[in-house]
Amino acid sequence: MRVEIWSDIACPWCYIGKARFEKGLAAFAHRDEVEVVHRSFELDPNRAKGDTGPVLEMLARKYGRSLDEARAMEAHVAGNAEAEGLGYRTEGRDHGNTFDIHRLLHLAKDRGRQNELLDLAYRANFAEERSVFDDETLVTLAVEAGLDESEARAVLADPTAYADAVRADEREAAELGANGVPFFVLDRRYGVSGGQPAEVFTQALEQAWQGRALQPVGGGEAAACDVDGGTC
Repeated sequence: MRVEIWSDIACPWCYIGKARFEKGLAAFAHRDEVEVVHRSFELDPNRAKGDTGPVLEMLARKYGRSLDEARAMEAHVAGNAEAEGLGYRTEGRDHGNTFDIHRLLHLAKDRGRQNELLDLAYRANFAEERSVFDDETLVTLAVEAGLDESEARAVLADPTAYADAVRADEREAAELGANGVPFFVLDRRYGVSGGQPAEVFTQALEQAWQGRALQPVGGGEAAACDVDGGTC
């Protein structure tokens, strides 16, 4: 079975959803026969490279909330992250264009280090004092993930490197009807949206393995991030 996951480094529910999916996968009897592929999705594709700003101000502006309300939103997300054993800083994070990160993730996929780089990028963005919108930070993360430094620098220096691969992922997401992330596709037959609980992912894997159509599960829509101002 192949599971494809569309996500964005800037999406906290993708960070949380990845951890929940991995717990759900660990409880799946045929987990060793599941291939997981991560695909690109940009929540803010029109933002210029280098245009970064504080997350709290972005949330307040995007949702028409006060800074205190934005802090409460972040505290809610942090509680969900911490419940999964993930670090999460509610203050001091920045927000920007993630296109270069996705390009590096495609390089990492070619070198068999995609999951390692994705985990490092999530942790840097949400839990540590490192900005993933800085080229030097991205190179450091790439090396920590096991990639060659000169190769990572070459990709970042060439805006066309892996650009087509990122755009192809995004076109496929649109064709599949995904307008928010995380979005999970099982064997190109079944879809699961949002950062669902781990047991929901286990159930989805079991149903997909048996060839049954997925039935509605859980308590309504799971939290997700989208490009049109949905929950994030």
